Amino acid sequence: MGRDGCVPKWTERTELIALLGIAILSQAVGNVLLSQGMKAVSEVRPAVWSNWLALSLHISRTPSVLFGIGFLIICFVLFATTLSRADLSFVLPVISSEVVVNVAFANYFLQETVSPIRWLGAVLISLGVVLVVRSSPRTFAIETAPIELRQEGNG
Repeated sequence: MGRDGCVPKWTERTELIALLGIAILSQAVGNVLLSQGMKAVSEVRPAVWSNWLALSLHISRTPSVLFGIGFLIICFVLFATTLSRADLSFVLPVISSEVVVNVAFANYFLQETVSPIRWLGAVLISLGVVLVVRSSPRTFAIETAPIELRQEGNG
């Protein structure tokens, strides 16, 4: 803590980046699991595809789909948490670095062939993320004083 009892700004930034890092990894793992599960579902007999109820039941019983959704929920909760503490114009570009992680995970875990142009696009996105991370995560002040409601009198 600083002399005035406030937590230094770099600690707040580090904490936000850590939360966003976990959110990004959760999102990438969730996407990989969801992709694996849905590809397995796509191999189901065509007769099941015409029956939405049977298809929904099949999807809801696919472990990789369920785990994928779980990881995506974790990502959403962490994303929402960071939005309560930082500007959208900071959080959204930082979380967009998930594109790079997703491309790498797709290449490694799903054995997808990633073209050089896709890698270049991912690198360009990551350069933008570096610029945003160097800025202040918050341009607004969080009010700590209690809010007073004024009552208007009748005369």
